[in-house]
Amino acid sequence: MTDKLRSLIFDSDIPENYKYYWGYMYDLGREIIVPFLSKNLFFKSGDSVIEIGSAEGGVLHALADKGAKNCIGTDIVQSRLDMGDKITKIIGLDVNFVNNDIIYGEPPEEWRNKYDLAILRDVIEHLDDTSIALKNIRKVIRKDGFLFVTFPPYKSPYGGHQHTLSGNILSKLPFIHLLPQNIFKNLIKSGREQDIEEVVRLIDIQLSPKKFQNAVKNSGFEIVKEDYYFFRPVFKMKFGLPTIKMNFLSKIPIIQDYFTMEASFVLKAI
Repeated sequence: MTDKLRSLIFDSDIPENYKYYWGYMYDLGREIIVPFLSKNLFFKSGDSVIEIGSAEGGVLHALADKGAKNCIGTDIVQSRLDMGDKITKIIGLDVNFVNNDIIYGEPPEEWRNKYDLAILRDVIEHLDDTSIALKNIRKVIRKDGFLFVTFPPYKSPYGGHQHTLSGNILSKLPFIHLLPQNIFKNLIKSGREQDIEEVVRLIDIQLSPKKFQNAVKNSGFEIVKEDYYFFRPVFKMKFGLPTIKMNFLSKIPIIQDYFTMEASFVLKAI
């Protein structure tokens, strides 16, 4: 069914930028995330799944296509949720989208202790308080359920998300976010205002693997698996690059902090 879903979207009147973004997220889900979660028994057909920061739901649609039930995608950007709804109707899967803020809003009562699996991909590094986010997510996951989290550590080559600044060639350079703040802010001042605001905000958060591990403590979760990548899996979909895992090198703190393009964790609700 996977090729059929892609064809339905790419033959539709969905804007090209949404086709591109949904397409590589869906491929990441079906080729990487679903097989990984299934192989390690973190996901099985019939599990209820929530994705936090789902955007248009590409990864969530891949899970639904493999049997996930009661699927909910949440985000704080309504336009992306609206597009997710439109895509869902085109491909005919049972997925719903809801505007929800995991930091500043309590999860709805009907979500509590409902989900077997939560997905939090490249979101948590944007959240002001990692501990509060994890505690709120724990409220919606059943005991012994799982939370799959990925993020680029802040000190990594593009951990400052400077590459998201359109119209600024200097933003494509690695590690420039680690320069003194006044120099970094001057280098990125030609980017879009809303993008600059987000990049500057990340300076205060600076999520690292160690900071994340500390936040897991007393959150109602325990870490059951962690992986670190030089080249993250999504690079295959976006750039055609191979996935390169760190393995034993991730134990060296300076390599883990500065050269991890993706930190990946699976947490178990306890």
